[in-house]
Amino acid sequence: MKHSISVLLAAGLMTLSQSSLAQKTASQSIDEYRAMLQDGNPADLFEAKGEGLWTQKRGPKNASLEKCDLGKGPGVFKGAFVELPKYFADTGRVQDLESRLLTCMETLQGLNAAEIAKTPFGRGEQVNMTALATWVAAESKGMKFNLPQANQAEKTFYEVGKRLFFQRGGPHDFACASCHAEDGKRIRLQDLPNLTKNAGDGIGVAAWPAYRVSNGQMWGMQQRLNDCYRQQRFPYPGFASDATIALGVYLGVNSQGSASIAPAIKR
Repeated sequence: MKHSISVLLAAGLMTLSQSSLAQKTASQSIDEYRAMLQDGNPADLFEAKGEGLWTQKRGPKNASLEKCDLGKGPGVFKGAFVELPKYFADTGRVQDLESRLLTCMETLQGLNAAEIAKTPFGRGEQVNMTALATWVAAESKGMKFNLPQANQAEKTFYEVGKRLFFQRGGPHDFACASCHAEDGKRIRLQDLPNLTKNAGDGIGVAAWPAYRVSNGQMWGMQQRLNDCYRQQRFPYPGFASDATIALGVYLGVNSQGSASIAPAIKR
């Protein structure tokens, strides 16, 4: 009898050991899969398109975006991505990359910002917006996030973003924190980073914009946040809304010092 119990215990421990090993191997395999795809990341195509759009004369004013001020002076794009969102005096708003590009497209090119904001992702000018955001982000690859918090509006947006991150609601009583406020959480073999603290280089906000292999789409940060709300069964926030920008401030400040790998590639 004792022998039988010992055999059963040994078999159980072996099963647990094999399960842990398989789980670890699956996680490692996903990392290896991403690494292989990175060499041919389709984001490169969006990046090239965005670079062309920056200098292309378009819109009612037949102008380019070469005088667009992304926070480091007119026409300066390198290093801008890792300092956004931030406060802009000319609009009196805290803006992220996509909302700031929207401002430039309207003021410099004469495009209708409100119409672009209402356009669904993947259609019309939203396609160009994604390409522009991808290119600008790529120009800061390897640089460390350094969001400013000197302005009172920036501090307020951080606090609002924090509250939104932990706000529960919807039919499942979910919040951003339901998935991203603890270490070691996963879903469908996908690691879920803890975004209440510095997640590390290339994790969380430091990986977006990113190409989604599962649906063959390029997503900017605004679309990523919108999809999080969808999964929580919340109504979509408006494109470039204060809510999504506030979340971007909270996540960006928490990632202070992390290096960007955007545009990345995702499952």
